Amino acid sequence: MLEALRSGDPEIAGAILKELARQNEKLELIASENLVSPLVLEAQGSILTNKYAEGYPGNRYHAGCEHVDVIESIAIDRAKRLFGAEHANVQPHSGVNANLAVYLAMLKPGASILGMQLDMGGHLSHGSKANISGKFYNCFFYGVHPASERLDYEAVRRLAREHRPDMLVAGASSYSRIIDYAAFREIADEVGAYFMVDMAHISGIVAAGYHPNPVEYADFVTSTTTKTIRGARGGVILSKAEYGKKIDKAIFPGIQGGPQLNTIAGKAVCFREAMTEQFRAYISGVLENARLLASALQSRGYRIVSGGTDTHLFLVDLRPKGVTGVAAEQTLDAVGITVNKNVVPFDPANPQVTSGIRIGTSAVTTRGMAAAEMEQIAELIDSTVSEVGKHEDGDYSAPAFEPLRRGVSELCRRFPVYDYS
Repeated sequence: MLEALRSGDPEIAGAILKELARQNEKLELIASENLVSPLVLEAQGSILTNKYAEGYPGNRYHAGCEHVDVIESIAIDRAKRLFGAEHANVQPHSGVNANLAVYLAMLKPGASILGMQLDMGGHLSHGSKANISGKFYNCFFYGVHPASERLDYEAVRRLAREHRPDMLVAGASSYSRIIDYAAFREIADEVGAYFMVDMAHISGIVAAGYHPNPVEYADFVTSTTTKTIRGARGGVILSKAEYGKKIDKAIFPGIQGGPQLNTIAGKAVCFREAMTEQFRAYISGVLENARLLASALQSRGYRIVSGGTDTHLFLVDLRPKGVTGVAAEQTLDAVGITVNKNVVPFDPANPQVTSGIRIGTSAVTTRGMAAAEMEQIAELIDSTVSEVGKHEDGDYSAPAFEPLRRGVSELCRRFPVYDYS
């Protein structure tokens, strides 16, 4: 692996090989990450990176695009077929760019957006002041019900009637329950708003038929092409045909230059993979593993936000254990379990500290792990978290950590990611 790079640029090769080792030797439980297939890797690492092709198939600003036109057209067609969309743009470099393109296409600066509050499970690009969406638009937010920790649709309706948004946004980065798109559509129609769904986290679940398809309800649907759909790092926009030209112009020349054709090839491959029965079986495993892992932690005294999960992810409230999210993240990483600290709804802790962690099962399911391994992972998490606060901060050399590191290592060796050779 990396023979030419090892001799030509050993510094970069060395860092890549260390990352390869990390992916092989640690349990990846970050909900926004996954492990792509060798086919996606091959397409994304191809000579397509050499070609510049501003514009769209059949209408480029550069010559020599006859072959890349075929590739982008295939990606567009597959995206439309996979999700039943009338129009698809596969050029966004990220999910955030996809969201920004929809806003640019349909809204004037200062228009109003109603989206999910960041600390309730939403995303930065849904109107956070830290993001360009919150700087260019007038943003309002809905959240979850304090008792159920699930979306409060009546509260969404009240806020929509009060603020009369130009765009109603659904979708989340740390919400574990099925979203009622029909309810959102009804609210959007009542106040005369466009309706956009950001399905970045759940696009693979939608593709496999285990979550309602937002394309049936929304004017615009955006997504990353990573996470549960397990593809090249980038984004996609699905829309009704009537908005297609505006969306395309918002991406180019609006916010992007030439498309990353190697990435578009990787997207095309993942869309094809997502149409298979093997992928559907994989997503079934992802969902079952998330339910099992959440239940196993619950049985060990952890509080799972909203009581469980309908998706690939869930939030663990660590307050019953007297542990902060940042402390849990750092200690788990020290034994080889990668998670991210995360606020929980109505979290009293600072966002840099948090009261919880977010856990996802996409990557470990890709490795082939199933029910027995979820029980083992829960035990490793619990045993590790129980060590938080017993040792000097940053000192993970205590004997108590050694069997935990061995347990993670043994589990990972049984389910390798990529070949080292």
